[in-house]
Amino acid sequence: MRRTLGTISAFAIALGGSLVAAAPAQAAPSLRFSYAQYDSPGSDTRSNKSLNAEWISLVNTGTTAVSLKGWQIVDKSRTYTFGNVTIAGKGGKVTLHTGKGTNTKTHLYWGSGNYVWNNTGDTATLRTKAGKTHDTCTWKRKSGRTGIAC
Repeated sequence: MRRTLGTISAFAIALGGSLVAAAPAQAAPSLRFSYAQYDSPGSDTRSNKSLNAEWISLVNTGTTAVSLKGWQIVDKSRTYTFGNVTIAGKGGKVTLHTGKGTNTKTHLYWGSGNYVWNNTGDTATLRTKAGKTHDTCTWKRKSGRTGIAC
């Protein structure tokens, strides 16, 4: 056996490589969109109250908390980049409201003076800090609906 490993090692080194055990791949966080409230109830007045009644939420279905720092929620024309935010494990949720407000651990505010999500249909994209698409939520307007489970 020693002779075989020595031969394999010599062969690997001769090819310019080395024998290194590969590190296990890190599993992607168990994050996904949970719900999109894309049509603020009542008239679209663009008041801060109305803007904040439009929101989208993320849920962490994994067992460990996940840092969202640098992750993004992207619409066709706007991008929200998470700051120093952590979403708890085991069903932890974070809700991103369209308007202005004071961020908490579970409620964040885009700070927009305009609605983000189209009532007639839209797609929200969750991107990792490396810019890779992690999840999407797409909807089309259904009669009488103002939101959708993703």
